[in-house]
Amino acid sequence: MGKYLLGRLVRGVITFFIAATITFLILRLMPSDPATIMMDPRMSQLDRDLMLHNFGLDRPVPVQYAYYLKNMLHGDLGLSFSTRAPVGKMLMERIPWTLLLMVCVIINCFIWGIPIGVVAAKRRNTWLDRFINVFTVIGTSIFVPSLGVSLLYLFGLKFPILPIGGTHTPGVTGVAYVIDVVRHMILPIFTLTFVNLANYVWYMRASMIEILNEDYMRTARSKGMTENRAVWRHGVRNALIPTVTMTGLLMGAMVGGSILTETVYSYPGVGRLIYEAVQRLDFPVLQGAFLMLSFVVILLGVVVDILYITLDPRINLS
Repeated sequence: MGKYLLGRLVRGVITFFIAATITFLILRLMPSDPATIMMDPRMSQLDRDLMLHNFGLDRPVPVQYAYYLKNMLHGDLGLSFSTRAPVGKMLMERIPWTLLLMVCVIINCFIWGIPIGVVAAKRRNTWLDRFINVFTVIGTSIFVPSLGVSLLYLFGLKFPILPIGGTHTPGVTGVAYVIDVVRHMILPIFTLTFVNLANYVWYMRASMIEILNEDYMRTARSKGMTENRAVWRHGVRNALIPTVTMTGLLMGAMVGGSILTETVYSYPGVGRLIYEAVQRLDFPVLQGAFLMLSFVVILLGVVVDILYITLDPRINLS
């Protein structure tokens, strides 16, 4: 286990370095110039040169890249072009809300996706299985902003029973604050869960169909174990392994979905911050946000790999 974790850590560091490099280069290849946006047309040439120098934009790109790596290793993500605030501080204020959203979505996908996938496998080729397939196809086909705007209109305007933006109501404290946060998160969580649930259902269904015909399942039935007990006690645990694997692979897609979801619902997470930074061409904020999300995705990938051992100790990590 220790050797595996060390190797996984090394690969994670390399992946993070590649992601950081790609992020830096893509932002520098954008056709727009952030210096033009930052500068006031009334500024003198001396003031313009001083501003470019303070942000390091007057240096050649290779030199900027070297300073970028040096500052990143020291935990310095720079200052925002638009607000002049430290990027690290801005991200630390936003990342807890994004993590809370993503964790809730993953938990919901497991809670609903696993039993629905098991039922679809047990009722394969029946009307119920076909209905579930149609439902999941709709989930994967729908556009996140379209679903978000529809829910906002339905539950925020037509039947105003849920908040339509933000994470909490100012001035609310105590237990009421927790309830208020939950109410604000219902629509964002439902939106992201709906568009990601299909993958969990499909993977669980395919795994269970294969496992239902395994020798150990037939042995359990021959010993007098009921079908439901055999499925939930022996089958589900083994069928979870591909589903857990898929969770690690879908983290990047979930991050992309969270950007759209947070934008639609004015949810103050990292996704919303990225949207605002793109509008302002705020390079340091975009770099810091992408680095933070890359780190989270890589870390969750390691956690997913470790879960393999918990689900099936027969797996050889070497």
